[in-house]
Amino acid sequence: MAHQAQIKIPATYMRGGTSKGVFFRLQDLPERAQAPGAARDALLLRVIGSPDPYGKQIDGMGGATSSTSKTVIVSASTRPGHDVDYLFGQVSIDSAFVDWSGNCGNLSAAVGPFAISNGLIDASRIPRDGMATVRIWQANIGKTIIAHVPMTDGMVQETGDFELDGVTFPAAEVQLEFMDPAAEEEGAGGAMFPTGNLVDDLDVPGIGTLKATMINAGIPTIFVNAADIGYTGTELQDAINSDPVALTKFETLRAYGAARMGLIQDVDQAAKRQHTPKIAFVAKPADYVSSSGKKVGAGDVDLLVRAMSMGKLHHAMMGTAAVAIGTAAAIPGTLVNQAAGGGAREAVRFGHPSGTLRVGAQASQVEGEWKVDKAIMSRSARVLMEGWVRVPGDAF
Repeated sequence: MAHQAQIKIPATYMRGGTSKGVFFRLQDLPERAQAPGAARDALLLRVIGSPDPYGKQIDGMGGATSSTSKTVIVSASTRPGHDVDYLFGQVSIDSAFVDWSGNCGNLSAAVGPFAISNGLIDASRIPRDGMATVRIWQANIGKTIIAHVPMTDGMVQETGDFELDGVTFPAAEVQLEFMDPAAEEEGAGGAMFPTGNLVDDLDVPGIGTLKATMINAGIPTIFVNAADIGYTGTELQDAINSDPVALTKFETLRAYGAARMGLIQDVDQAAKRQHTPKIAFVAKPADYVSSSGKKVGAGDVDLLVRAMSMGKLHHAMMGTAAVAIGTAAAIPGTLVNQAAGGGAREAVRFGHPSGTLRVGAQASQVEGEWKVDKAIMSRSARVLMEGWVRVPGDAF
């Protein structure tokens, strides 16, 4: 029996924010995987170790969670005013598909450092010391992200004293600006609020009618009140992820919300669109103990938010969902804004399972439509390993 040898592909394993992923330069991928399609998806699935019926991704680079089952492809940009194009692939753990429908806000923090270190940025735009500005085109959603990357002695500075709840060790701060973050989603007409309302009555068979804020900003997100679904907003992962009934409820809510937002035509289609939209629940501030044992006081935050990612409660907060939170908080009348106490605001600090996070957004009304120029938050990033990733030559 003939055996197919493994091939090796240049790759970098990076942490960005509270996520990890395998990063590639587009030019380094095998030729048949340089274009979108079945070959590319099959390659990335094999790299990450999916589909895995055991749910562990033992035979790949994935870490068996939505936060660690991720891939990124970066290339020099031909788009005016941009340095690189960034394409994100969320790899399903137990199913054979890669979801290209949205961005990863956490890994966005690693794109600038990766691009600089891998020769994708014009050297004349990189200071030896100081702050490098990397203009990123987020190809999944057609949006611009500006990354401010610290440089020391001509190299990306990765170490520092910036602490991010959900990440064990401090690192250098990377500030991200998500420009005009309202997502231009197919079927949503490019509107920040695709239903035309800040709050809707969402009818969900078997669950009832819930108040919901459905917003396209950063990533399409459905917000509901924690109390309306039997929660307090102080829950940690085990409270929900160990409860199959709860997981089914959240997926049902997500499916009906996706249909109401115009992202899918039928609720059955939600199973093939796991990455978007997100479903999150909000509550007014309360004391709780984070997953690390750190005490979070009601006075430390403006509101509490818990969010689901790929069918499970996220251990911290997705970066794109943080953009949605900051944007919704800045618009009086949304459920997020109400949970934060109402009124106009340009920044919000919210509590999540791992601690707290601050995100800023500036909102205004233009001819009756809400608009956000940009949302701002800080993350950190670090190279964990670089070299080659290996896959069987017949895997794609």
